[in-house]
Amino acid sequence: MRATALALSTLLFALPAFGQPAAHASAKPVSLRRRPVPAPEKVTSVEGITEYRLGNGLRVLLFPDGSKPTMTVNITYLVGSRQENYGETGMAHLLEHLLFKGTPTHPDPTKTLTSLGGRANGSTWYDRTNYFVSFPASEGNLEVALRLEADRMVHSFIARKDLDSEMTVVRNEFESGENDPEGVTLQRVQSVAFDWHNYGKDTIGAKSDIEHVDIPRLQAFYRQYYQPDNAVLLVAGRIDAAQTLALVNQLFGSIPRPKRTLERTYTAEPIQDGERSVTVRRVGGTPLLVAGYHIPASSDPDAPSVGLAIRILANTPSGRLHRALVDTKLASAVFEQQVSTLEPSFVTFGANLPASAKVGGPLDVLLNAIEHTSTAPFTAVELDRAKSEALSQFDLISNETASLAIALSEAMAAGDWRLFFLDRDRREKATLADVQRVAERYFKLSNRTVGIYLPTENPDRSEVPLAGDVMAMVQDYRGRPPVEQGEAFDASPANIDARTTRFTAPNGLKGALLPKKTKGTLVSAELTLRFGTEAALSNLGQAPSLAGGMLSRGTATHTREQLTDESDRLKAQISIGGNAEGAHVSITTVRENLPAVLTLVAEMLRQPSFPAKEFELLVGERITQNEEAKTEPQTVATVAMDKYVSPYLSGSPREVKSPDETISGLKAAKLEQLQAFHHAFYGADHATFAAVGDFDAAEVQALVSRLFGDWKSAQPYVRIPGRLKSVKPLDQQLLTPDKANAYFYSVYPIAMQDTDADYAAFSLSNWLLGGGFLKSRLADRVRKTDGLSYGVGSGFFASSREPVARWLGYAIYNPTNVGKLEAAFREVLASANTGGFGKEELEDGRKAWLQNREISRTQDGALAGKLSNYLDLGRTMAFDADIDRRVQALSVEQVNAAFRKYLDPAQLSVVKAGDFAAKKPGT
Repeated sequence: MRATALALSTLLFALPAFGQPAAHASAKPVSLRRRPVPAPEKVTSVEGITEYRLGNGLRVLLFPDGSKPTMTVNITYLVGSRQENYGETGMAHLLEHLLFKGTPTHPDPTKTLTSLGGRANGSTWYDRTNYFVSFPASEGNLEVALRLEADRMVHSFIARKDLDSEMTVVRNEFESGENDPEGVTLQRVQSVAFDWHNYGKDTIGAKSDIEHVDIPRLQAFYRQYYQPDNAVLLVAGRIDAAQTLALVNQLFGSIPRPKRTLERTYTAEPIQDGERSVTVRRVGGTPLLVAGYHIPASSDPDAPSVGLAIRILANTPSGRLHRALVDTKLASAVFEQQVSTLEPSFVTFGANLPASAKVGGPLDVLLNAIEHTSTAPFTAVELDRAKSEALSQFDLISNETASLAIALSEAMAAGDWRLFFLDRDRREKATLADVQRVAERYFKLSNRTVGIYLPTENPDRSEVPLAGDVMAMVQDYRGRPPVEQGEAFDASPANIDARTTRFTAPNGLKGALLPKKTKGTLVSAELTLRFGTEAALSNLGQAPSLAGGMLSRGTATHTREQLTDESDRLKAQISIGGNAEGAHVSITTVRENLPAVLTLVAEMLRQPSFPAKEFELLVGERITQNEEAKTEPQTVATVAMDKYVSPYLSGSPREVKSPDETISGLKAAKLEQLQAFHHAFYGADHATFAAVGDFDAAEVQALVSRLFGDWKSAQPYVRIPGRLKSVKPLDQQLLTPDKANAYFYSVYPIAMQDTDADYAAFSLSNWLLGGGFLKSRLADRVRKTDGLSYGVGSGFFASSREPVARWLGYAIYNPTNVGKLEAAFREVLASANTGGFGKEELEDGRKAWLQNREISRTQDGALAGKLSNYLDLGRTMAFDADIDRRVQALSVEQVNAAFRKYLDPAQLSVVKAGDFAAKKPGT
């Protein structure tokens, strides 16, 4: 996939893979064991990460972290869309896809990656392409992952037949992006801002280039850039550094250093000489304003100050844009997008407007807030808040090894991995004068791209400096002491149960506590409130959902802004919300701050103040969100299908509502309804709480009991039972005009719960059919063979209380391929039903499924959620162990029998949404 700018955090590098002849299909792989190789050379060590350089130029970063039983392998090639020439746009991204098509030694990389049972993917950006995989720690798994990366570095097929099928998949991904008016507008603004530099082009490329890419040019691009001297390999997690380095040198060191010389890109964007504008007109969505400005490269000493200025302007809810536009109801939301790049960069500020808004007034307010900082200078309070938020995000990322490994890819692309830490230090040292200076230098009319063009007699231009000498900046950099490592935790169900303490508070709240040493003393917690009865919760409209949305917008003693500031100060991430049946809170913080965070959460849940201004803002935001969603194919299809199969009547708290129905309910909601709902239903007498991480169990148990143990709901609680509706097969096609991407959605209700004898067998059959990382029956046929869809798969969800389950299948595709897509989808299901799955297929899928479950137990937040849910169900992790044992014992006959018993392809209900009236490509 290509990386998207909207998914990148404003924390600069944070987060929302030559010279010798290429090996083609007939080539024999070079032995990676025979060639004698020199010993690796140590380069530097910073904050627990050590860099080595192999004899062929490959840079290797080793980051031992034994706190979780996982490993991460990430290889970054220093090539992206910046290196593409005329007619080659999208080539770097297309090449990323083809590296999953195999080598003579690894004919199916997706099968190899899936067998590791972890998470894997690749992404392409302006200055880099990376491939990563995280998996359960073992020497065998590590060798499999490293051997694959060493092999496909120089031996990938890059064959004509693979390009023919994958081109249509990438084109489908392009069309998916074309469905998003906000993303398209942002790309148009950036393309107008850059005259010559490739940063003005989207990494996905032009549709015509994707369709007509020349295979010899693609092969030459691969031979040029996919070489050891243009790559950085990072291995992190529970590794033995010496053994890992030896293995890396063995597998990668025999690859010859290429004889070619990589040419430096030299195109520099000229100084912008006046404001620019672009207008996009499309169906769907709501009005959007964007203002973009050229800024220095990510390695520039001024870049951290620019980032802080951006936060001061665009943060929610304390930022200047939020106050000027959202608080005044001119906009429903504001945002920013800062691009991390090796060469001079770009930033955009945006505002989402209500559907009926006029753009003139809000545009003036937006530009005034950004460009008039000289008359309204930044304050020390604003700078402190921006620094606190940025450094809090840094701490959370750096304490999660897998996240840090991916974040370092962005720093590598910007010049060197050590920039990640140097940027942190520079932000800490930035002064108010620094931030004020850069805002005035870059955020001005002549450097702006938005609205319309106007001639100017006396242009006031900004000269953006070129990227400096990054190696000079980092050569003597040593950073800080490495973060303290956590314990080597055994994430087996038996050990989790043995380490977990369970308790019951005076009011009935149930708790589960799993203390363990974690890297950076991180702790994750989950709290779920349950309340009400089906009768009492019926016909309440949007009030319950809005009440949940108001919990973080003000309390008896804190405003919304103060709650955000306090969360940043405590280095906490708090997700809180609710609906008609309950409320839920997810917490991530550090050990020393957990008591204060829980106290803050208790205040938010028990003492919300329901400010009238925030109520109006929340209603406006949700109306805008539903206006944007109602023309999207995925929303249209899923709402239509969910309404068809739902057994819940109008007025039920589980009624399926369309965007228009939701908007109507939002407009009818009254603030006093929210207050009354909270007063009548909220309480913790049927709540469950779980925490996993670094904390004192006795202290947390006492604190949770004190904060919530006396809180009871004024209304009785009776869980709303799950129900299954018998439906006839549905085949519906819905028109969504002017959408380049269509959505296919199929559903099959099943009378099963997760305690049934066939649950394990059917779950595994679904994994083989549509689960895994691009390795399933559906992915093999629809994506790999036919090239019809970028995203295709299936899912299975069964209740733990009643025999109520649902199987679903989905795909995105070009609407002109609606017939081919559905035929292929149904043929896959029919083949699985009649011919069944094979023994080798079952063994590969079983291994991947079990390892996927194993790695999920190492994610503290997910584990806390499971422990909390199991308290309500009266379960322990022994349930998971039993499922694993049952899956391990399954025969292929049992899996095939379960699939045939519960899923009849002829009885599927299908909804397709898209612009099926549009012209076919080339007409």
